[in-house]
Amino acid sequence: MTINLSGGFHVEMPKMVPIKQNFNKQKIEDINGHIDGEFIKFLKNQRSRLTKGSKIAIAVGSRGIHDILPVVKRLIFNLKAIGVTPVVIPAMGSHGGATGEGQVAVLKALGITEASVGAEIISSMEVTEVGRTPKGVPVYVENNALNSDGIIIINRVKPHTGFKGSVESGLLKMIAIGLGKQKGATVTHNRGFDTFPALLEDMTRVALQKSPIIGGLAIVENAYKHSANIELIQPERIIERDKELLNISKELFPRIKLNQVDVLIVQEMGKEISGPGMDPNITGRSASKFFKRELAKAPKIDRMIVLELTEKTKGNATGLGTADVTTKDLFHSINFDDTYANVITSTVLEAGRIPVVMENDLQALQVALKCCSRVAHPQSKMVWIKNTLSLEYIYVSETYLSQIQKDKTIEILGEPEKIPFTEDGKLQLKNRILKYKK
Repeated sequence: MTINLSGGFHVEMPKMVPIKQNFNKQKIEDINGHIDGEFIKFLKNQRSRLTKGSKIAIAVGSRGIHDILPVVKRLIFNLKAIGVTPVVIPAMGSHGGATGEGQVAVLKALGITEASVGAEIISSMEVTEVGRTPKGVPVYVENNALNSDGIIIINRVKPHTGFKGSVESGLLKMIAIGLGKQKGATVTHNRGFDTFPALLEDMTRVALQKSPIIGGLAIVENAYKHSANIELIQPERIIERDKELLNISKELFPRIKLNQVDVLIVQEMGKEISGPGMDPNITGRSASKFFKRELAKAPKIDRMIVLELTEKTKGNATGLGTADVTTKDLFHSINFDDTYANVITSTVLEAGRIPVVMENDLQALQVALKCCSRVAHPQSKMVWIKNTLSLEYIYVSETYLSQIQKDKTIEILGEPEKIPFTEDGKLQLKNRILKYKK
């Protein structure tokens, strides 16, 4: 690559300092005991629906919830203990290639099989329209779940990556989109993310009235992805409690504890890390025009670079368009078929855009720094993270030292060091941060 630039690529860079960000460690130590307690409370109001021999559908989604296997397994254990026949229903919109077999495979990848949870898994994409919202939006429910004696929805409640509101990602989204399968996903996404908070609530009200939903099991995770709160909620409280748990989730959510960043270096991105590859609640950047950075409490970032795709994302680079600069290595690893199928289905085409592609990590960083506004190098403020899930151990430029020394939740782990690159321009911070982890 030959690019003629006045002054070339060289930019003076600040030294980097390894730090540890400490977050709220609230977590449930005994998952089984906690689920047992929630089930006893739940049973008091639902005993008439949970009779011996009744079939209860457990709706499980596709997201990487840390404790999803023990939670599902223990809920099934409690149901079977009172003579109920539980079955697992994949509730994941169009994921898994929008096929029943594909969605079973997604559950298997999460560790959920008939053998591991002790219940049959029934998977189909067939749905029935059970009603319409006041604005005429059809509400669909998967047939096996609809024909059961009761449905319990399981999902994590957390900030959404494409929009902000009183309702984001949680039980309501699982009911409207997960149980609605591909048809449910299509009718919601076609209306735009800006309609989602009100739309998901309207669709849930219809589903609660027209289908046998008897409860929702909500999980809130802490910054370390462990379960901080698990509740088995009565159907009449699902909407209200989903909103309350979202606020709790936002307080526990991890973040970069800095207000202004000139360059954010994201080592890797991928679908298993976040739906859009890099969580906008961390970066403040979303391909969706309905996402509001200030509501996510994310730092203001001038330039962002991403260096690699994870192996697990299998070339799906959805969300790459939120970065400013990337590398040839990442570009050549993109599976455009999967990426474009993803962004077209979501209707957020901006997520599939390609940023400026540079020869290697060093050039990418130099270009990002060179294009920062009102920065006197080497006084730039830089942050390196492995990915948007790994925010405990990170690197920051020495220009932040005076700020972070005043923050009791941040530990400085080492001395400032020159940014390390290999001879062929590969950044070496990913391996160096490992030595600081306890």
